[in-house]
Amino acid sequence: MEKFDWKLTISLNILKLKVVGLWPAGDETYRPNLYTLWAIFCITLFTFGHNFFQAINIIFIFSDLEAVVASTFVTLPELLTLLKVYGVIRNMKLVKQLMVVLNSDIFQPKNARQINLIGPSLKFWKIIYVLYWSASLGAIFFWSTYPLMDKSFKDYRLPFLAWYPYNNKISPFYEITYIYQILGVCFIATTALSIDTLIAALNVYTGAQFDILADNIKHLYDDTSTDFNEKLINSVRHHREILKFAENTGKFSNWIVMGQFFISAISIGITMFQLTSVKSTVEIFMFCWFGNEVEVKVYNNFPLVLTTHITLFFFKSNQLPYAAYESNWINAPTDVKTKMILFIMRCQKPCKMSALNLFYLSLNTFMSILRASWSYFALLHQVSSRG
Repeated sequence: MEKFDWKLTISLNILKLKVVGLWPAGDETYRPNLYTLWAIFCITLFTFGHNFFQAINIIFIFSDLEAVVASTFVTLPELLTLLKVYGVIRNMKLVKQLMVVLNSDIFQPKNARQINLIGPSLKFWKIIYVLYWSASLGAIFFWSTYPLMDKSFKDYRLPFLAWYPYNNKISPFYEITYIYQILGVCFIATTALSIDTLIAALNVYTGAQFDILADNIKHLYDDTSTDFNEKLINSVRHHREILKFAENTGKFSNWIVMGQFFISAISIGITMFQLTSVKSTVEIFMFCWFGNEVEVKVYNNFPLVLTTHITLFFFKSNQLPYAAYESNWINAPTDVKTKMILFIMRCQKPCKMSALNLFYLSLNTFMSILRASWSYFALLHQVSSRG
């Protein structure tokens, strides 16, 4: 049977990571070459630079609550991108190792039935990927063009509130800065989304491996092979490798997920506050605008996407004892039955993903984010009303 290429599903995602300087060629980490120079240029000029100028601007508008909120609404998620970039660069060797392990023989589907079994999971990731990018591209488009739509470019207004060490209210500095901000937000969005979807894909792969393992266990004893004991031992090894793969995925994504959940709660709360503070003259436009932003904050910040994938593979790992019981174990030797019991006992503890071991990732956790967001919104609204 032809070897299944797991990386083919995320090939476009890997290409985008290469463009933004976060995926060195092959299975290697960064080397002293032209690509490393390109990575330093992109990350410093666009990812770090764009964030830096927006963060500095908050100091100059700190006395204006609505201006600070509007600026923080954009700056916080973008600052989180720096944490994601640091996490990827620091764990690049681990991420490349995960890709190597993924294409190893023990992780390969054994037949067409197993390929069809994992197909829906990979298709689901692709659908989420398209929806994720569609929502984000819409947000980028509106952020980049609204000074043109409301004619505020005549007053030299930029898409993002930022401070620069020169006068950007005169031509051609205004035009150059405008283009720089658009390039900056495109690089930041591509970086953040590509990292988010990579983490989601790793969790989908973990769930797919549990599907393959469950199918192997169900067919430990069939007409094509009677070596029940050897196939059981291989399944145990496969299970251990899956748990190790999930653990390494957690090591790579721990800090990213923790920061993502924290920032997402604040961002959604700020979005709701912005909805209550718009002027009636632009009410329809702004409700459409921030309706799009709510969609982006839910999907672009990816807690829902991530918790959905993790919840799915949690249930898949929980199905292993049932798959073992459904196998044709009745005629197996006593020693093999004993090993089967030990394997089932080990599988009683399902695989879970956590953020720094502080809380497990699940849909209940996502609902907690929404509740926290409402609390932030209530606080901001109360402070604004008193002002």
